[in-house]
Amino acid sequence: MPPSTVSKGWINGFIGVLIFSGSLPATRLAVIDLNPYFVTVARASIAGLIALAVLLIGKQKKPNTTDLGKLALTAFGVVLGFPLFSALALQYITSANSIVFLGLLPLATASFGVWRHGEKPKPAFWLFSAVGATLVVGFAVLQGFSTSALGNGLMLLAIITCGLGYAEGASLAKTLGGWQVISWCLVISLPIMLPLTFYFLPNTATHISLAAWGGLLYVSVFSMFVGFIFWYKGMAQGGIASISQLQLLQPFFGLGIAAGVLHEHVSTLMIIITLGVIACVAGSKKFA
Repeated sequence: MPPSTVSKGWINGFIGVLIFSGSLPATRLAVIDLNPYFVTVARASIAGLIALAVLLIGKQKKPNTTDLGKLALTAFGVVLGFPLFSALALQYITSANSIVFLGLLPLATASFGVWRHGEKPKPAFWLFSAVGATLVVGFAVLQGFSTSALGNGLMLLAIITCGLGYAEGASLAKTLGGWQVISWCLVISLPIMLPLTFYFLPNTATHISLAAWGGLLYVSVFSMFVGFIFWYKGMAQGGIASISQLQLLQPFFGLGIAAGVLHEHVSTLMIIITLGVIACVAGSKKFA
């Protein structure tokens, strides 16, 4: 890629990370009063209806049949897998604890990029990625597993499925375009997600706070749609492995949101771990 295109990729990727940083705190707000299954399918349905309208207004051509398999894998990772597993996890752990797990996401995304799409980062890249992942796992062992092994296990599943969805979507974005990829993923998911939304719809809304509805709205519009427009475009421009390392910055922004909006306790250890993984992004970026 030309240097100017790669630079644009880093800018688009950074904007995507900023938007995604509010996802787990917003999900935490939502699942306090709402069923996590409802949150999962409702966010996909709301975003799917927006995507359908955008595709129709833009008169976009349907994707080729050869792309349907990749779209299905992408949808499994980012429309179903990460939203569902993270929503379930946030019933057992705080958003601050879950955010630290995001330090594993760059390694997962890069690994799927190598396995599925033949990218070849330098050995030093894997060293920095592995150090960042080790810091995250070490934190989980020292802090998280003592409170909820189930919550941490669900977050690990969320990270793995999200990494798959990111890598597949980034590959498709090179030919389909960033916003088209997430739009088609959401649209092909609608026949399943929309009926399930009505199935899991709360019987009454009297006990549901405005904060919970606000959290659902954020993850539906920004986390599920707008953020992916920048994220997939960024990875298509700058490379899956390289741009994926920007996700190491996400815990830093996410912890700030968790502390400022949810008033959750952010320990000194959380800050140290987060600074450690941020340092790793600088090293991995150089050798990607």
